[in-house]
Amino acid sequence: MNTFTAIIIGSGFGGQAAAINLRRIGVEDFLILERRNWMGGTWSQNSYPGAAVDVQSPLYSLSFEPYRWSQMFATQSELVEYTNHVLDKHGLRVKTRLNAEVIEVSWDEPAQLWQITTASAGTFRARFLINASGPLSTPVIPNFPGRDSFAGRSFHTNSWDHTYDLRGKRVAVIGSGASAAQVIPAIAGEVGKLHVFQRTPHWVLPRPDHVFSRFERALLGNRLIYKALRTAIYFGLESRVIGFKYSRTMLKRVAQRAAEKHIARQLKDPALRAAVTPDYTIGCKRIILSSTLYPALARDNVTLHPATDGVSSINAGGIRTTQGNQVDLDLIVYSTGYDATDGVIPYPVIGREGRRLQAFWEDYPRAYLGTCMPGFPNLFIVTGPNTGIGHTSAIFVIEAQMEYIRRAIAAVQARKAAAIEVTPVAEQAYTEMIHREMQPTVWQSGGCNSWYKSRSGKVIAMFPGFSFTFRRLAQAFRPEHHVFR
Repeated sequence: MNTFTAIIIGSGFGGQAAAINLRRIGVEDFLILERRNWMGGTWSQNSYPGAAVDVQSPLYSLSFEPYRWSQMFATQSELVEYTNHVLDKHGLRVKTRLNAEVIEVSWDEPAQLWQITTASAGTFRARFLINASGPLSTPVIPNFPGRDSFAGRSFHTNSWDHTYDLRGKRVAVIGSGASAAQVIPAIAGEVGKLHVFQRTPHWVLPRPDHVFSRFERALLGNRLIYKALRTAIYFGLESRVIGFKYSRTMLKRVAQRAAEKHIARQLKDPALRAAVTPDYTIGCKRIILSSTLYPALARDNVTLHPATDGVSSINAGGIRTTQGNQVDLDLIVYSTGYDATDGVIPYPVIGREGRRLQAFWEDYPRAYLGTCMPGFPNLFIVTGPNTGIGHTSAIFVIEAQMEYIRRAIAAVQARKAAAIEVTPVAEQAYTEMIHREMQPTVWQSGGCNSWYKSRSGKVIAMFPGFSFTFRRLAQAFRPEHHVFR
């Protein structure tokens, strides 16, 4: 059984950042476990038509790895190129075991080590364990009656079948979130008939994309210019928190009014306008950036099915709607999201004295700095509970978590200790602060149900404030909030 100083689960941006930051504190004895037969995380996995990032690329990148992006909002293929650039530059492929799906981790108290069991790659042990599997790694497909009886082809956007020929086909897209908003315009002109089953409409704003010229790409190669652009984008996006948390009036008069004008400009049919207009405050659900979604919905070969004509059941021929209509189909695309709150970690985690993480999270997922929990020594979660950001780059928050993880591991090394564990009092105080600060936010009280919330009704996905506030908390490592063993 191989033993390492640290094991990282997942090879996306979170796992890459963790590996590089371990090296910054002198830890070379680490291994990345990747369940797939390739590296790269969500952007390597999600290759559906139209896939692209919805945060400006110069900010949606590792701060220490600038890149000469071809456009402001990178497409999936360019994000894969960037991912491979990071993996190769930092030599992370040789530090990775592929086809190593983790099925259980457990703490060995006498040895003060984590034991990591995989489905087919054996068992490993590590002093420190960093889970970077990501919140968008477990796709969800609702259990519609008769789902398995469909005689045509079906798949989730997370596992797009590029061998399937869409031309002239009768296709249904179930869902209306961020992935659906990218898929629909990308395939509407190719398919014969497209049925869009909208569960709840989202507010949509125009996508302010820009293709960089050769000269501008050359400028992006200058670190000072790149940093200045990142900073300008960052603070421009950060101002949105004022509306999300502090000024509902600003949110409605600026952002929501812009979204309403976007509908009016792009859709002429009153019935279609009404169907795509949400009845909740903008920001309560994820805001979609798209300049092509509404024109696609207005095409003659596209039919929008609102919730009043949703999916009642699925049969061999297609979908039976709640109004009793039969929609015959060749393909069903499930754009139905991920288990991003209650299913943050998909495998059993057994901590000190047999404590199970799933039991600790029975009421709702919670963690100190969204990163660690009492009873689970030396375990760190990247993009854990309440680390999501609805207005800026998730990579900024990942790097903020690295500030804390790096300091925590360095503190263990400096004390020549075996383990570090957050105290129950510190975790409880942090969690109470998070949900107290969450109350005035649009995510908690904006009048909608979203994937931001867990089954408990608490907002689990989002951090209730400015991202620089989270980074400041992560940088201020508090030894008194921890026990060293």
